[in-house]
Amino acid sequence: MNGSLQLLKDFRLRSTPGRVSILNIFLKRNHALGHADIEKNTPAQFDRVTIYRTLKTFLDKGLIHKVLDDEGGLKYALCTEACSSTHHHHDHVHFKCSRCGQTSCLSIDVPAIKLPKGYKPTEFNLLIQGICAHCAAR
Repeated sequence: MNGSLQLLKDFRLRSTPGRVSILNIFLKRNHALGHADIEKNTPAQFDRVTIYRTLKTFLDKGLIHKVLDDEGGLKYALCTEACSSTHHHHDHVHFKCSRCGQTSCLSIDVPAIKLPKGYKPTEFNLLIQGICAHCAAR
């Protein structure tokens, strides 16, 4: 069974052409993708609403997570095996390369931050910017 079909099965999602197509886009890249990136790489038969609904379903089921970039834009990345529909574990560092513009998930947990009394965090976002390993090697 190919990777996207197995992932859909693992997350108890019905396999549809749109879901398979969008999931294949994530599997072919190892960086976060914006809605426009996904739209540009899907067949024309999948309109903007289909893509939006598919991303929302993937988010709700724990298959992908949101990544905020330095410009306030929203991107999406595949979750690790630690995520599920009941709990996302994506409090990790993200890295945006200033040369290629790609944002990647790093396997580094966000350091513990002690907030003032009364503050209750619901989500952490830590974005580091610099030159990625691929661009630095060129």
